[in-house]
Amino acid sequence: MSARIAPASAPFDKDVAELIERTMQGRPPLHLFATLARDSRLCNKFFAGGLLDKGNLTIRQREIVINRTTALCRSEYEWGVHVAMFAEQAGLTAEQIRSTASGTAEDSCWSKQDRLLIRLCDALHRDCDIDEELWHDKLAGAPKAAAAGVRFLSPLGTLVADGDPLLEIHAQSPGELAYALEFAQCQHSLVTLQRP
Repeated sequence: MSARIAPASAPFDKDVAELIERTMQGRPPLHLFATLARDSRLCNKFFAGGLLDKGNLTIRQREIVINRTTALCRSEYEWGVHVAMFAEQAGLTAEQIRSTASGTAEDSCWSKQDRLLIRLCDALHRDCDIDEELWHDKLAGAPKAAAAGVRFLSPLGTLVADGDPLLEIHAQSPGELAYALEFAQCQHSLVTLQRP
């Protein structure tokens, strides 16, 4: 299919060229970027959006999720852009790249945490939901999640006195805190105390 709006040709306006070069680092511009270069105001707005800013995911986690999701949505262009631009930086092997497009979470190339990301993408794409079992696996597989979690204050084997705090439940929002508290209350084996 041909583009309805043809990409601009170099040389671009100086400010647009600088924006594109910052991302492309000497490589030819993507068709998307060259098309945006037709309108410097739009191009500036797009690049100022910071869609790939440093969030709560590592670059590896982010790229596994983006590659799997774009593959599931049959967005070959976006999948190819992310493979070309970020796969090496994310530490993805050729086998893992292939698996994001045509494999499963059970492929031997994935670690336990990578498998969880693939399963989450698959479930959200297929069902627009995450079932309880997968959600529980997500909680168990992401102990350092920034949104909410449980921090144990006394290492295993440490003697504690009556009244000493054993754990701390933290969250970034009231909703996450409510969920963490509810989860902790229904987990009867979260903490087991033994008398010496």
